[in-house]
Amino acid sequence: METITTSFKICVDCADPHLLAAFWSAALGYDIEDHSPLIRHLLDAGAVGPDEVIEVDGRQAFRAAAAIRDPAVAAPAVGQGGRVLFQTVPESKSVKNRLHLDLHVPDQAATVARLVELGGSVTGHGEQGGHGWTVMADPEGNEFCVV
Repeated sequence: METITTSFKICVDCADPHLLAAFWSAALGYDIEDHSPLIRHLLDAGAVGPDEVIEVDGRQAFRAAAAIRDPAVAAPAVGQGGRVLFQTVPESKSVKNRLHLDLHVPDQAATVARLVELGGSVTGHGEQGGHGWTVMADPEGNEFCVV
């Protein structure tokens, strides 16, 4: 049987993609992607309108999307590599996530404190088989664990 490797990115529905990109880039040590050259090209070509663009940290950004990338992963093409895309959706989060990230860190307490300073919140704690973790939520309430 032939093994096929599939590239993927994680997409997060949200209300404020730039808020979450800033939080998660700091949480994971990822880089916020700079889409300003692409945006300039699309604006010049008339493919996007000025109402689809905002300024974030002095650069043009898509109003409804932001992305972060693992700086250690070379990106051969858009949408590939260690990437998380945050995209605006009209509905708000209403139930517990069916998928979440576990952040494996060397110092759980220090990481939890740093993530709280960044805008995250502690929502609980868990333990199984002598191993404990902290359940947290990002600024829009998306759950994740620090292990």
